[in-house]
Amino acid sequence: MVTGRVGLAIWVQSLKQVKQLKRFGNIHYVSKKMKYVILYCDEDRADENIAKLESFHFVKSVSKSMRPWIKTEYQNSVPDKEKKDDYKMGI
Repeated sequence: MVTGRVGLAIWVQSLKQVKQLKRFGNIHYVSKKMKYVILYCDEDRADENIAKLESFHFVKSVSKSMRPWIKTEYQNSVPDKEKKDDYKMGI
């Protein structure tokens, strides 16, 4: 069974402790310049992981990605009449 995944953005003081974050999920990206880590973990354990991560002294803040809950299916309820007739002009 495949569980849902959620991304966490973890802002850190120093990048020395990034290896400790591997036990919470899969590290996708580490920014050396801006000092943050993108980590993916299971959706059902995300709140537990956030609480544990915020307790570390080297973590400034943790934010959860809202992408799984954002509607990404778009519909045009009224098609434009001009666009509808443009392609029918033929040769």
